[in-house]
Amino acid sequence: MTDEIFMQRCLELAENGMSSVSPNPMVGCVIVKNGKIIGEGFHAKIGQAHAEVNAVKDVILKYGEQANTLLKDATVYVSLEPCAHFGKTPPCADLLIKHEVAKVVIGNNDPFPDVDGKGIEKLKNAGIVVVQGVLEQQCSQLNRRFFTRITKQRPYIILKWAQTANGYFSPLNPSKKWISTALAKKMVHKWRTEEDAVLVGKQTVIADDPQLTTREWTGKNPIRLVIDKNLQIPLDKQIFNGAGKTIIFNELKSAYSENLQYVQMEDMHYYLPQKIAFQLYLMDIQSVIIEGGANILNQFIQAGLWDEARVFNSSVNWETGVAAPAIHGLITDVVEISQDKLVVYQNWERP
Repeated sequence: MTDEIFMQRCLELAENGMSSVSPNPMVGCVIVKNGKIIGEGFHAKIGQAHAEVNAVKDVILKYGEQANTLLKDATVYVSLEPCAHFGKTPPCADLLIKHEVAKVVIGNNDPFPDVDGKGIEKLKNAGIVVVQGVLEQQCSQLNRRFFTRITKQRPYIILKWAQTANGYFSPLNPSKKWISTALAKKMVHKWRTEEDAVLVGKQTVIADDPQLTTREWTGKNPIRLVIDKNLQIPLDKQIFNGAGKTIIFNELKSAYSENLQYVQMEDMHYYLPQKIAFQLYLMDIQSVIIEGGANILNQFIQAGLWDEARVFNSSVNWETGVAAPAIHGLITDVVEISQDKLVVYQNWERP
């Protein structure tokens, strides 16, 4: 189980890159000599050093003149295949070859076309022993956003809503009325820090006037995406407050200013989920939470364009209201959140 223990540490390190490496993957690296960890690193920010580079630097900082001796014949654990190409940084495979490590243990192959097996091939050609597929499922789960973007040419799509015990999503009249608890709201703000963008429709903005920020959790604000076909949202709404970048999908104009962008689309009443998903892919937006309204959520469900659904089920009942979306998928988690029950679904067949 030694390989699994060190790979688990790689995953723990990799998670430190959440919110700051997209559209790159999260990667952790551990360097081991004689059964002891001598260096650790992770990819901290897009455009900066990769996990392997930071782990090697860690060895050098700790051991100084002994570092080269220790690195020679060491075993390197890394949650994703070392890169073999020059991008924003030099190839990590070359770095490991330079230091003459004996063995590299990898969680996942990298599906990015410029890597995809080429890093492994470089290492093997240099005489380094390569072990693949250690904790492969856990490594895939960590980088599900990255893998979805590379293999499906679209962002990883998370649906989120709250519903009453008797299945209502919102009031019949366009007004703001909370269903879930304050603790659930705080959890949603945490989720927003973890994804690139959050998407809502025109009616949600007009009725609820949401900020779509992370006020109740420490972290970056997501890009705010709004569907407003005919540009009917009043400019005094909080999505225009400059707290984060806002993109408005519409049929009337394209324009750009510091924190506000209008993206013009044709025939938004046809294949809207597919058009938005492809547009976000082109913008390097790797993941998005769709927070409503019911019509927008239902369009993505009907198109099959979702990966996870996170549904807060309240204990309260309403006499009437707009029906919550109907979701069918594999239930992967059920958690009690104060008086709410959070049910997490995974799409059976992701297009």
